[in-house]
Amino acid sequence: MKNNFKKWMIIALVAALSLSLVLVSGCGSSKPTGQKAKKEVKLGYVNWAEGVAMTNLAKVILEDKMGYSVKITMADVAPIFTSVANGDYDAFMDAWLPVTHESYMKEYGSKLTDLGTNFEGARIGIVVPEYVSIKSIEEMNNAKAKFDGKIIGIDSGAGIMKATDKAIKDYKLSFKLIPGSGPAMTAALKDAVERKEWVAVTGWKPHWKFARWKLKFLEDPKGIYGKVENIHTVARKNIEKDMPEVAQFFRNFKLNDQQLGSLMGLIANSDDALKSARKWAKDNEKLVDSWVPKKK
Repeated sequence: MKNNFKKWMIIALVAALSLSLVLVSGCGSSKPTGQKAKKEVKLGYVNWAEGVAMTNLAKVILEDKMGYSVKITMADVAPIFTSVANGDYDAFMDAWLPVTHESYMKEYGSKLTDLGTNFEGARIGIVVPEYVSIKSIEEMNNAKAKFDGKIIGIDSGAGIMKATDKAIKDYKLSFKLIPGSGPAMTAALKDAVERKEWVAVTGWKPHWKFARWKLKFLEDPKGIYGKVENIHTVARKNIEKDMPEVAQFFRNFKLNDQQLGSLMGLIANSDDALKSARKWAKDNEKLVDSWVPKKK
C-alpha cells in the first residue's frame, strides 16, 4: 500500500507541475522572454499636402529609427484638435499659428502642449495662376465672370476657409466659396491651368503646387489672411511626461522650404506616401538622425 501511495503521489506531483508549466508557457507565449511590446504613437493629420508629408515622415522615423508603432489617422481639422485635446491622438503636426488656427488654440490651448515650430514662413490666401491679370482681391468682382463667381476651397472646418468667408464679407465679393478637400482643390487648379482658364483657390505655402505651376497670391490689403505664419506641432497635455523621447523628437523636427518642398513633391508624384517618405528619409539621413534624441 505504501508503495502504491508513493507512486500515486509522484504521479499527482508530476501532473500538477506539468499543468503549471503549461499555464505559465501559455501566458507568455505571445512574446519571447525579454521582448517588450512596442509603444504606440497616434498621430492625426488633415489631407493637406504638407501635413500628409510631415506625418508620414514622422511615422517612418519613429518606427524605423526609434522602435515605436505609429498609427496615423486622417480627419478634418476640428475633430483633430478635439481628439488631441482629449488625449485620443498624441500629436498633430500641422497647426498654423498665430492666425489660421487661432480659434482652435483659444478653445483647446489649455489642454495642449505646443512642441514648437516645424516649418517657418508659411502663408495662406487666395491663389491664382500667374497669367491671371488682376493683382488684388479688391479687383475680383470686376472679373467675376472669368472666375465663374467661385473660389475653390478645401474642407469647411479649415482656418483658411473661415478667413475666406471673412474676406468675401469684408471685400464685398459676389463670389461663392466652394468647400471640398486639398486634393479636389489641386485637381480643379490643374484642370484650369491646362485649359489656361481663370481660377481662384484657397491656397497656402508650403505646397508642391508652387513647384508644379506658376502661381501667385492675390494681394490682401485688408490683411484678412494675416502675415507670414509658422507651422507648429501640438500634442496632448502630458506627452512630455509619459513619452519624453517622442516629445523631444517633435521639438527637434524642423524643415526648411527646400526640404519640405522636395518631400511634398516626392509624395505628390507617388501613389504610396509612406514609401516616398522612407526614400526621402534615406536620402536625407544626416538631417533625420539629428532629430532623433540621443540615448542617455
